[in-house]
Order: sequence, then structure tokens, then C-alpha cells
Amino acid sequence: MTKNLKIGIDLGSRKAKFALLDGHEIVRLADQDTISFYKRYGSMVGDELSLDLAGSGIFTPEELTRAEITVTGYGRNSINLHGARVISEIKAHVTGAKAQTGLADFTMLDMGGQDTKVALVSGGRLQDFVMNDKCAASSGRYLENMAAVLEVSLDELSSHFEDPIPLDATCGIFGESELIGQILRGYPLSRLCAGVNLTLVKRVMPMLKRFPSPKLVITGGVALNGAMIKLLTAECGMEIVIPAHPQHNGAIGCAS
Repeated sequence: MTKNLKIGIDLGSRKAKFALLDGHEIVRLADQDTISFYKRYGSMVGDELSLDLAGSGIFTPEELTRAEITVTGYGRNSINLHGARVISEIKAHVTGAKAQTGLADFTMLDMGGQDTKVALVSGGRLQDFVMNDKCAASSGRYLENMAAVLEVSLDELSSHFEDPIPLDATCGIFGESELIGQILRGYPLSRLCAGVNLTLVKRVMPMLKRFPSPKLVITGGVALNGAMIKLLTAECGMEIVIPAHPQHNGAIGCAS
């Protein structure tokens, strides 16, 4: 084990993600439900968040002693983690995207549990970004809600992209009502699932059009939605690159 040991922590809205890197090599990745993790291992000491990382069992005592710890937090929430360096969420995700892909010029689309970020990276440097954290209608939470309405798993939802039923509501809550209406019209499940996936594409395209680039790096849990990726590929005209660990991208960026 070298001296260049780093721990990255991404305290997301839905999942807390952890990465241990030895230099540029990923040693370990882990994740836990954020609320459960806070309840079991978190406490406030004055104005700082204290996490019992040793008690969590994610890292060994030796790793915690030797590693530099960097943390980022969801959206606009400020995280002051005791004993850790704090960086912004956008910096963590851009750094992670560069580390995982080796690219220096790209547009990044990060679709997390409750927000969506689009960033333009040129020459390895962040040039500009836009974030949608006002509404969860273009996030993983929206997919979870729609899967519940359709009574299917996320894996099932993410497998359908052909002949999508149009869903036009721009709000996640109204979208549920619209989807129920389409269910009552008797459309097949496959087309309804495809329609849900297409709504994500329609909601992120205005953000992507602000930062055109030959390559689009997609991170976050929604990057695992194969149907949405197929629909987005047909729509955006960019070469899509998905890192090996899209869900842990922010944690990897913290540790890079």
C-alpha cells in the first residue's frame, strides 16, 4: 500500500458513495442508502458532520489513518465533514469523468437521484455548467416513481425503448397522472416504459443544446438505463461515453 492513498465520499440524495484509490488505481468502491447511513453512522458535532467511518466497516483502520479524505455533497447542501477536505459537487463529477475516461474535451451529463447537471469541459477545465435541482422530473427519483406506477422493476423499465407513448407533462407529479391516463387507454407495458424513458431525453435535451460537444460523458445512476441511452443517442448526435463506474463517479472524482 503506497502513501498516495485517497478516500472519496459523495453524499448523494439517495446513496452515499465511497471510493478508495491508491494513486490512480481503484482499490474499492461501496455505497449505502444515504438516510440509513446517516442514522447509523452520522452525528453533528457543532456545525460539522461527523461520520463513524471506522464503524461502517467500509475502510480498514489503517486506510483511514493513512488516507486523505475528500467529500462532496448533494446539490446546494454544504457538507462540513470533520477531518475532510470539501469540494463542490460539480468539481467532483467533472474530475471523476476525466479520471475515468481520460478525456479532456467533452460535455458531461450527470443524472443523479434528484437532480441533473450538464457541464462543458474543454482542455481539461470546466468552462460552464447548468444544473436542474428544482424538479426531480429528469432524475432517478422520477424513474423510481414511474416504475412504481407501472408496477415494474427499474431493470424492466430500462429495457424498453421502441415505439414510445408520448408523455408531455413537464412535472413529475403531473407526469404520474398522465401515465395513469395512458394505462387506462390500454397501451402495452413496453410502449409505456419506452414513453417514460423518452421523457428523460426530452427534458435533458434543452440543457445539452447549450453545451454542444463531439463527446457526451454520462454519469450517475441513470447512465445504467440502457433504453434511455439508446433514445438519447438517436436524439443528441453526440458520441456517448459511459464510464466504467457511473454511479461512483463523484466519489472517484473526490479521490482523484
